[in-house]
Amino acid sequence: MKTLLLIICLAGTLSCYGQILNAESLRKVTDTSGWSGSASAHFALKRNVNDFVVLGSDIHVQYKMDKHLLLFKNDLNFQKIEGNKFENSGITHIRYNHRFHPRIAWEVFTQGQYNKVSLINFRGLLGTGPRFKLSRSENYKFYLGTLVMYEYEETADNVTPVLRDIRGSSYLSFSLFPTERISVVSTTYYQPLFKQFSDYRISSQSSVAVELFGGFDLKITYTFVYDAVPAVGIPNSQYDFRTGISYSFN
Repeated sequence: MKTLLLIICLAGTLSCYGQILNAESLRKVTDTSGWSGSASAHFALKRNVNDFVVLGSDIHVQYKMDKHLLLFKNDLNFQKIEGNKFENSGITHIRYNHRFHPRIAWEVFTQGQYNKVSLINFRGLLGTGPRFKLSRSENYKFYLGTLVMYEYEETADNVTPVLRDIRGSSYLSFSLFPTERISVVSTTYYQPLFKQFSDYRISSQSSVAVELFGGFDLKITYTFVYDAVPAVGIPNSQYDFRTGISYSFN
């Protein structure tokens, strides 16, 4: 009961639900092979001009064996404003990573998502490309990824047609481990449309995790997303600030 109360008290959320998933946040650092992952839930009651109720859950599982890494992510969020119906968003992401060189890996991923707040009925992604490790230290790690992905998108603005496009997805990421109990992860994505480079998305996410006890971590995350061509009526920029507790297992 004390653990449950602690989770409820700390798991506050202020969110506009970013549209680009930070895949770096999925990679659980572990030296052992086999299954590992984490699960978290958040709940918030807020009042400013309106009353907000925010609910969410996040499940991440990974399997590591030798040079192979398989990641699975499922993230659901529900938001209710002033007694209106819940507007929800969700992302399911699967990624395979094969490390064929100590500092180079090849990635393949697929993702499906919807976001009622951003008027995205469905967005499907399928991508692949190399990932480079730029550093040698285990206390700080820098990575660069250059991927190409196919995107299928249906919006709910009654104006934008169904989109079938090819985008780039380049990212720069760093992970810092100042102590055994603290980790800092930051990633910035740039995703241009190949046929029209003025249509692009930028996402930057930074998080700090502090190990508490028995697999529980206190985690603070800030995300900023800019979409040059969003659905009609949706602002170009959105942000997400979240603090909560997650449980990790090996």
